[in-house]
Amino acid sequence: MPKAALAYLKDQKLDEIECVIADLPGIARGKAVPATKFARQNTFYLPDSIFYQTITGGWGEAAGDGGFIERDMLLKPDYSTATAAPWTGDFTLQVIHDAYDRKNEPILFSPRNVLKRVVELYRKEGWEPVVAPEMEFFLVARNIDPAKPIEAMMGRSGRPAAARQSYSMTAVDEFGPVIDDIYDFAEAQGFEIDGITQEGGAGQLEINLRHGDPVRLADEVFYFKRLIREAALRHDCFATFMAKPIAEEPGSAMHLHHSIIDIETGANVFSGPQGGETDLFYNFIAGLQTHLPSAIAVLAPYVNSYRRYVKDHAAPINLSWARDNRTAGIRIPISEPQARRVENRIAGMDCNPYLGIAVSLACGYLGMKNELRPSKQYRGDAYEGREDLPRGMGEALGLFEDASELHEILGSEFTRVYSIVKRAEYDEFLQVISPWEREHLLLNV
Repeated sequence: MPKAALAYLKDQKLDEIECVIADLPGIARGKAVPATKFARQNTFYLPDSIFYQTITGGWGEAAGDGGFIERDMLLKPDYSTATAAPWTGDFTLQVIHDAYDRKNEPILFSPRNVLKRVVELYRKEGWEPVVAPEMEFFLVARNIDPAKPIEAMMGRSGRPAAARQSYSMTAVDEFGPVIDDIYDFAEAQGFEIDGITQEGGAGQLEINLRHGDPVRLADEVFYFKRLIREAALRHDCFATFMAKPIAEEPGSAMHLHHSIIDIETGANVFSGPQGGETDLFYNFIAGLQTHLPSAIAVLAPYVNSYRRYVKDHAAPINLSWARDNRTAGIRIPISEPQARRVENRIAGMDCNPYLGIAVSLACGYLGMKNELRPSKQYRGDAYEGREDLPRGMGEALGLFEDASELHEILGSEFTRVYSIVKRAEYDEFLQVISPWEREHLLLNV
């Protein structure tokens, strides 16, 4: 069990264990059990149907030939993920579980298992992938009526949060009480925050996590979303990870920084002996450029996600690559050779962290294995270049469903289930008549 969890429980009586697992949207599913029962029982059960559920609570017809009979899955705890739930009021631990079928085989469409599959492909090549996520989110006023627009929260001063205040320390101070709770919760859970900054939107913040193992970092993002929401609720506001919650504000991304380590030597494979950029570095970039269009349905998983891809709103609309240039979808940050990395700026904060990291790594892996070559580095404002991304969920799903190379890396059973569930969500959305349609079409057409 991690040191932070042991420290949290020192001289305390453990009350409850939350056995959790991420579904396709990244929602924590599971069950809470008394600590005494958890100590006696090392496996728990949930129906496989949790992975067929849409974000609205509906179901995709993804059960296969056996029909929708909701078979039980075995949930096995990964004790390395044990962490506090300090907002509960008692002494509770959360433990992430892995999903297996009754033959003790991993459930292939469980998001955590999908990421493990991709990481293992790297390790078979002698590579160890390293990732560092950046988490953007909004603190907004409570919104209990979906028909009303989302608004920025009131800051400590009693005024609404201000927009266009990137990196302002005064703006960060407006949310001081919420941020203090985020820090306190993170410390209790043993998570190391690399920094918190004000982003460009009203009430929009960014938390950077320290780089490390992809599965561990996906676990942290999964935990952090709940942590941040709980901290916000303590101060009468909501934290939202929607890609585009407020029309006139920038969207929220989960930028992914990638580097690859040679397992045998410990060296960064993106840098050569003299510190120069290697073929594998360019291959990884080319893999992102080639395969990200087919992966957008995972990185931008909802109709709202595509509202984020707006020119000049600090969001990518292209797959250009460039050094130290935030208008490019693929950015190479300034770094020393041993820290050379590639930043994928395409992923939205609304994506499942396990799947977002998995599909980004899969694209880079295909580039490295197939020795792909990238386009020339873009120089200047990449917003003035070509728009490379799908403009909507329907187009993105079509590209994803035709991406045979990605299917092989991610697993055909996962891609089948994911496509069915997302099609069900999209079809349901298409039945919704929006206020825009009623306002402009009711009496005018």
